[in-house]
Amino acid sequence: MIAKNNILLAEDDFDFGSILKQYLEIHNFEVTWCKDGEEAHNAFAKAHSEGVTYDICVFDVMMPKMDGFTLAEKVISINPEVPFVFLTARKMKEDRIQGLKLGADDYIVKPFEADILVLRLTNILKRSRPNLAKVRPDINEITAIGNYHFDAHNHTLTFGETVQSLTEKEAQLIQFFYENKNQLLRREDILSKIWGNDDFFSGRSMDVFISRLRKYFKDDSSISIASTRGVGLTFTIELSKNE
Repeated sequence: MIAKNNILLAEDDFDFGSILKQYLEIHNFEVTWCKDGEEAHNAFAKAHSEGVTYDICVFDVMMPKMDGFTLAEKVISINPEVPFVFLTARKMKEDRIQGLKLGADDYIVKPFEADILVLRLTNILKRSRPNLAKVRPDINEITAIGNYHFDAHNHTLTFGETVQSLTEKEAQLIQFFYENKNQLLRREDILSKIWGNDDFFSGRSMDVFISRLRKYFKDDSSISIASTRGVGLTFTIELSKNE
């Protein structure tokens, strides 16, 4: 028997939510459907305390009691690894940017075909599971990157006494950059390797992640992530005179 994907759906429109739940269940998802953001947050927190992990979350943006963006922030504070997707009837650029900054894996504008949502969710799950193994040839190895220590298995980046927890995608990106350090990487190659496609949404998402990594590595001047306009990025580690 094929294991079902465990999904948390937060959608306040009863008719739409009911149809979406049924459609997802037909396509091998185990669905927990909540009618507002507060209910969804409580469900996620309860599951986490009981050791239950959601494979992916789908949040409507406009909901009573707690909107989707606030919900996502609370979910990330509990488990920063879980992928999530926003559903919205609004097409405002500001909403898309806010979703990207939160680290959303996709942002789908209503109305949409349910089978498109299923395909996108399936693709996100495929990328989030096998890709991490591909960029971690030795999960027990702690890699020295300049004055940092990168633990790909435990998703941490350590500088002195400071330990930065990483999301799965951040860890993938750092590993890929390190394996290809000091060489120009085309944007489409990075997107294809880490995001699985090079569409506009993924490109904007990558820009957000790059900004995060620059902040994480800011304490070591020998490390930089340089952009070559219209081409790609170079993860540079300057060697000391003794190396």
